[in-house]
Amino acid sequence: MSRDPRVDAYIAKQQDFARPILERIRADFHAALPDVEEAIRWGMPAFLHKGRLLANMAGFKAHATLGLRRGSEVVETQASEKAMGQFGRLTSVADLPDERTLRDAIGKAAALAEQGPAPKPKKAPRPDLPVPPDFAAALSGVASAEANFAGFSPSCRREYLEWVTEAKRPETRSKRIAQAVEWIAEGKSRNWKYEKGR
Repeated sequence: MSRDPRVDAYIAKQQDFARPILERIRADFHAALPDVEEAIRWGMPAFLHKGRLLANMAGFKAHATLGLRRGSEVVETQASEKAMGQFGRLTSVADLPDERTLRDAIGKAAALAEQGPAPKPKKAPRPDLPVPPDFAAALSGVASAEANFAGFSPSCRREYLEWVTEAKRPETRSKRIAQAVEWIAEGKSRNWKYEKGR
């Protein structure tokens, strides 16, 4: 079992009530995952599995905590708990789940860690903005501008459309439309000045 002396030192500095809690958590991690690695992350003991962060534990003045990475996928957390981690405010070893339950949770968390980060939900694509009639008329007057605008990515078209429609005064809007048509005819994006290589 690889034990980090910094974790020993961290536990030794904790309140009397917290030391047995942290020692029990540590023992359960090593029992559940014999190859678990210890480290200090963000100033508190952490457990790593195959180089990936698996969990951290911490001691405070009046409680200790245990937080599993992707813990909400492993353990049901009580909504009323107001402490970091999935097990709430731990004030004695009795507040921890029994050894088997905790070790099962550690095993599940390790399996999730091997899969890598949780997939982020994909955002729905933003709907295309309608092209205002005055802008459409200006584009149709210049064939290359109309063709380039149609070929731009949705985000590039959106940048131009937002720039034109956000103008508050009619004079400003007319100037922006004229400038936009010129740049679009040259195949330039709205923020072409800031692109690399320009």
